[in-house]
This record gives sequence, structure tokens and C-alpha cells, in this order.
Amino acid sequence: MTEFREQDLTGASFDRVSLRGATFDRVRLNDARMHAVDLSGALIHGAMFVGARLRGVELVDVQIYGELRNVTVNGVDIAPLVEAELNRRMPDRTKMRPADADGFREAWTILERLWAGTMARAETFPAEALHRGVDGEWSFIETLRHLNFASAAWVGRMVLGEASPWHPLDLPWDEAPGWDGIPWDRQARPSLDEVRAVRRERQAMVGRVVASLTDDQLAGRVTRTEPGWPQAEDFPIRECLNIVLNEEWEHRLYAERDLTVLERES
Repeated sequence: MTEFREQDLTGASFDRVSLRGATFDRVRLNDARMHAVDLSGALIHGAMFVGARLRGVELVDVQIYGELRNVTVNGVDIAPLVEAELNRRMPDRTKMRPADADGFREAWTILERLWAGTMARAETFPAEALHRGVDGEWSFIETLRHLNFASAAWVGRMVLGEASPWHPLDLPWDEAPGWDGIPWDRQARPSLDEVRAVRRERQAMVGRVVASLTDDQLAGRVTRTEPGWPQAEDFPIRECLNIVLNEEWEHRLYAERDLTVLERES
């Protein structure tokens, strides 16, 4: 197997080349031109398609999970249609972009209720199943670890000002660049109880912030330039909390989806 590592292949041309089964990790394909390529069965995770143009394509049995904005299919912007359908299916989803402090409290209450149901469902699975990923996605345990990381980053560090709020089991996203002093042990296999203990602490932390939140605080901004992540200047506190709400909402849906697959396989 030929391997290309840390190489600059800018401007390279591939003509009648088979890359079947190839793996691309942290590869830049900016401004690439692809003609008559076969992507059947491809798995693309954590990719950016900003400004991409697909012409003469066949999208059959394709699944897409991600953020959609200005996505035009056959001349129709499908993003508003998808948003409307998701809101119809899940009325609570409209509460996840609150306008004021009371709205954030309502959203957090909804998330706690929904996650309680998901956790109860997960408890019915064998311990080993909770370490299994579906289609290359995170396992249930890894999902909880990532949510613990997100709460620590955007509330513990950004809102509360703790420079290093991490727990050894915290898990950043897979495409993160990596930072000194921030845990990132993808190989760890903690039990559900171990991860849930950290999660309870993080949920309580977010809950306290939301419970005492005022509209004036929500309109504030924060700067964190200490070593670590996130680093940002004049960043809206509202957006910090919105990120946590979005992470909690979306990853619960992914977890429920994958639990259904595991249930069916068993």
C-alpha cells in the first residue's frame, strides 16, 4: 500500500487512477476538480463543502447529516425546507435558539428531560454495545465524553473563566488540531458510570449558569486568550451557550439513531 504523509501534492493530476478503499485524513482538497469520479460507498466525515459545486451528479441512497445553509439542489434552496420539516417532527427543536435568559432556562430543561430518556434507554444495552460505533461514528460513551468536553470548553472556560477545566476523559472532536494540556484519549474505555459521573458535574455546572442567567449577562461578551482552547476575543456569551445547546441537541439525536441501529443488529 502506497502512503503519502506530510507531502504537498498541490496541482497533482490523477487520470484513470483507482483510489478504491483509500483513506484521506486531514487532506486539503480545496479547489480540486473532479470529473467522472465514482464515490459509491464513500464515507465522508467532518468535511467542509463551502462553495462546492456538484454538476451532473447522481445522489441515490445518500445520507447527509450536517449544517445546511444555502444548499441549492436543482435550483431549490433545500435548507429552509429541511429546517421546517425537522421543526415539524420535533417541536422542541424551535426552543434551541432562545431569545432571552428565560428561553435558555426552558431549553436546558427540555434537554435534561430528553437526555434522561436517552440515558435510560442506553442503560438497557450491554456495556460492550455502548463502546461500539456505527458507520465510523462515536460510540455512546464517546458521545458523552465529547459533550463533557463541550460544556467544559464553552461554559467552564469561556463563561466561568476556568483556564483548564478538563477531566482526563474529556474528548474533543476528531478533527481538532490537538493542544498541550487538553485530554484526548480516544482509546480509553471507561464505564458508563464513570463517564456519567463527570457528565452530572458538567450538567450541574451548566444548570447553575443558566439558572442565574440574566438578560444583561446574556448580552455580554468574554475574552479568553490563555493557552488552551477556545481562545477568542470579545466573544458573545449568548453564542457560548448556544453552542452547548446545539451540541446537546444534535448529539442526542445521533445517539438515538445509533442506539436504534445497535438494537436492530442485536
